Amino acid sequence: MKKTFPLQVTGKDSQRVLESIKNEVRKYVQREQKKTPPEGFNRWEFSCRVGTDKAAPADRRLSEVIASIDAVAKAGGPQVYVEILANPVLRGGAEPDTSVGERELPVSRLPDRPD
Repeated sequence: MKKTFPLQVTGKDSQRVLESIKNEVRKYVQREQKKTPPEGFNRWEFSCRVGTDKAAPADRRLSEVIASIDAVAKAGGPQVYVEILANPVLRGGAEPDTSVGERELPVSRLPDRPD
């Protein structure tokens, strides 16, 4: 999601507009987390950026996005830019197995038997 939200909408209370922005961000994250990651990956990681405009957003962790939106609103900005991109990753940060071909069979730990 790459979107610029206006913080002042004529005819609407600014707090309700702010709450609807945060609600839309939360719904987007929940919707993306429900998707099945591609083969070779087991979860989603989110790259997030928040700022007053598209020109200079700051990198944020997913847990800091809502607080950053509040900070932009308190600073009196006319809009807030939110960018959240889902990236598939393996749990533990390991790279996916991209080897082609058959996998090796596990080696037996038993001693060799004489025939």
